[in-house]
Order: sequence, then C-alpha cells, then structure tokens
Amino acid sequence: MAKAKITKKEVKEAELVVETAPVESAKVEAEATEVAETPAEETAEAREAAIAKAGKRSAKAIKETEEKEAKEERKAKTAEEATEEKPKKAAPPTRSRLERRSKKFREVAKLVEKDKQYTMEQALELAVKTSTVKFDASVELHINLGVDPRHADQNIRDNLVLPEGTGKQIRVIVLADVDDATKATKAGADMAGTEEVIKKLEKGEMDFDVLIATPSQMPKLGKYARVLGPRGLMPNPKTGTVTFDVKTAVKETKAGKVEYRVDKTGVIHVPVGKVSFEADKLHDNARVLLEAVVKAKPSTAKGKYVKKVNLAATMSPGVLLDEAAYVK
Repeated sequence: MAKAKITKKEVKEAELVVETAPVESAKVEAEATEVAETPAEETAEAREAAIAKAGKRSAKAIKETEEKEAKEERKAKTAEEATEEKPKKAAPPTRSRLERRSKKFREVAKLVEKDKQYTMEQALELAVKTSTVKFDASVELHINLGVDPRHADQNIRDNLVLPEGTGKQIRVIVLADVDDATKATKAGADMAGTEEVIKKLEKGEMDFDVLIATPSQMPKLGKYARVLGPRGLMPNPKTGTVTFDVKTAVKETKAGKVEYRVDKTGVIHVPVGKVSFEADKLHDNARVLLEAVVKAKPSTAKGKYVKKVNLAATMSPGVLLDEAAYVK
C-alpha cells in the first residue's frame, strides 16, 4: 500500500496540541484544587445566592425563618419544663345550689322534704313558715305545663279575677274621653282622661301598674309603644285593658285581676296572695287559678299537660304540690 502524505499544516497542528496539553491539564488541576479548598460556608452562600437569583427566597428571608423556628422551639421547650415542674392544683369541689344560699334560707329549707308532694293545705302552711323576709311576702304558684310556646295555639295567655284579691294596691290610669273618664274615676281609677294621661306619658312617668284605654284612644299610644311594651303596660284586648266598658275593667283590676301567660320554658308564674292572708283565702285563690289553667288546655298539646306545680313565698324554698289532685 502506498503511504499517505502528511502535509506541513497537519504537522504544525499536531505539534500545537502536544504543546498546549500540559497547560490545559495544569489549569484543570488548579481549578479542582481551588474548589476543594473553598470553605463550606462560601459554597452555601453561593448556592443561596443562586437560588435568590432564580426568583426564590433570599438568603435574608431564609435566615429570618430559621431564627423564628429556633425561637419557637425554645418557647415550646420552656413551656414543657414549666408544666412538668409546676404541680397541678386540685379543683375546689362545686357547691350545690342550696349551699350557696343564705344561712336563713338553708335553715328553713330543712322544713321542706325534697321530691315530696304536699297537699294544698300543707303547702300553704309551709309557705308561711318558710318566709323569713321582713316585709309582707307574696305567695306565688309556679305551674310547669307540657306545651310549646313557640306554637301560637299553645302560647297560653289569659286573665282572671282572684276571689280574695292579690293583697297589692293596684294603681290604674285610664285613657278615655270625658264621659268614660268620669265613669272610670267613680269606679276607683287613680287617673282618667286624655290630656292628663298623655302629659304623664310624655314626661316618662310610669308610676302606675295598669293602663286601660278605649279603642278610639289607642292610636294616641302608638308613639309610646316602645316604652310601654317592654314594661307590660301597653293596653291589649286579650288582657281586657282595651275596652268600651272602662268602669267594669277598673273594678276588676282593683279587685284583684291578674294576667298569666307561659314563658319561653312553658312555665306560668302568678301571685295568689300575701303571707299575711288567711289560709282559706290563699286556698281559694290558688284553686281558682289552677282550674282556669287546666281549662285553658289547648287541643294540640300532647302528653302530660300539668307536669309540676310549686308553691313558694318570696325568697323562700318551693313546695311541690300533688298536681294529680287538680287535673281531671
């Protein structure tokens, strides 16, 4: 075979590669040595700078986060140590409702047996005995009914005249024209008329217990509804305080007319007299009230109607009655 001819140009290029090879090798070795000698901190800083340059968290932000995490760890550790070192205090025993009452109340409460059902005569006797206040306390009946006041037909509300009165002086004012005002005054009203009553309301004087009005005068009370309503003084046809016969309304109110209605828990609270009343008078008032409540039973009421009946004097323990004696 014939040998290929090597040109001068090729010979020069080969000589050049041979000459530069040691230089390139030395350069690579130098770079490797430089990288090896670079501290780890400088490498981390460079990496973080590269990350920040790429649009991610900066070195400052990373440092702040690390400091915050370290602080939270120290806090948690301190809290754990404090919990371990501090002994837990024993919770004081919860006192019963009776134990939180006054000394006098606790003493008279011993006279009443818990969960025992008493007759009306026994309950009235205990109500008088357990009254420790210095004034003439009221005797009240609390009747728990099996109704749902959220339904209109079960929202029991009515009024009646107690045969022996309530023992309280009722202050009655009447809003009516001249003729009716004269009748009301003769019947025993404390104030009657149009201008006099309106002036009283305008001044905000609410020193009365019952306000009676004729239907023609009711529009004049519209501007005072927000004041009278919350106090239970706004005249209402259901309670007999809006009527043409003001004379009868005043007499009944003065004689001991009371209004009763269930509260949102289905309980009726009505005073039936004073501790100073004779037992017979209290008995008659309580009997009339219970009969009226039983008679007012709505047809939609389900289950037991009269659940519980309690009798108590003001600021005195309640006495449980045998409700079966009054429910037929």
